[in-house]
Amino acid sequence: MDPFDHLLRTVRAEGAAFGRSVLAPPRALRFTDGASLTLCVPMRGGGWVTREGEAPRPVRPGETAIVRGPEPFVFSAEPPSASRPQIPRDVRCDRPDPEPPPGADQDGRTVLLAGAYHVRDEVPRRLLRVLPPLVVVDDDQDCTSMRDYLEAQLTACRPGRQIVLDRLLDWLLVCTLREWFDRPEAGSPAWYRALTDDVVGPVLHAVHEAPERPWTLASLAGEARVSRTTLAKRFTEVVGEPPLAYLTDLRMALAADLLAGSSATVAAVARRVGYADAFGFSAAFKRVRGVSPTAHRRAAATGEDPGALLGREPAGVR
Repeated sequence: MDPFDHLLRTVRAEGAAFGRSVLAPPRALRFTDGASLTLCVPMRGGGWVTREGEAPRPVRPGETAIVRGPEPFVFSAEPPSASRPQIPRDVRCDRPDPEPPPGADQDGRTVLLAGAYHVRDEVPRRLLRVLPPLVVVDDDQDCTSMRDYLEAQLTACRPGRQIVLDRLLDWLLVCTLREWFDRPEAGSPAWYRALTDDVVGPVLHAVHEAPERPWTLASLAGEARVSRTTLAKRFTEVVGEPPLAYLTDLRMALAADLLAGSSATVAAVARRVGYADAFGFSAAFKRVRGVSPTAHRRAAATGEDPGALLGREPAGVR
């Protein structure tokens, strides 16, 4: 498993997490889902995405936009102008518009499909943090074919329609992100560029496939078939940090999700991310994350940002 697979594994559209709208100027949609990511797919015609304080960005037919949240944004059939003010309507992807009337798709209006992704886990947030606020990407051949199939499914009333639509949106999201990160202007993260490196690539695959293994610098060097010195130097040059530091950060992100999303004990979480005892794990977690495992779990349960707990824990809390 490579880091890209790992980070996106839990990012899924679920239930009615999409909406379909038909727009004609000067109508506009103001998305208020508060989603981490919103996927905007013009199925007919094009449109414009406007984030507060930023210039409008066109999204043409055959392009897909990913808008990073949680701030609201506007999708309109034409760019805003002083002479023709927009009439925005607040919408949410989990409360889709009624099905458009027959023929509405062919009368020159914009038909938009949008899917909202609420990313709560810490692991996929590592990907979100390197995304720009707005990404617009041309479809590649796979996405074009899949877009046609997606459009056909919109009007189908067959069993499993919702699941099919959700998974097709997931596919389009992954294809769009992959296409973006492959572009020179994307400023893709170091670990993404390192996936094709002969030395670093195998190590990244290994630690993401089994982060709980008792990795050492020697065993990681064995995955790359190089010496420990060569691995340490090359990994640091390409990724920007030593291999064992990267592994620790990954384990702590996984642990944060386990603490927030399960009732497993701290000792059980420690074992699942490669630590033999709770004490060593707790010390590492607090060093990397800034709070103890128990405090992190308590904050997650109340919806509080664990980072806000810094400096508020009593000494010795584990």
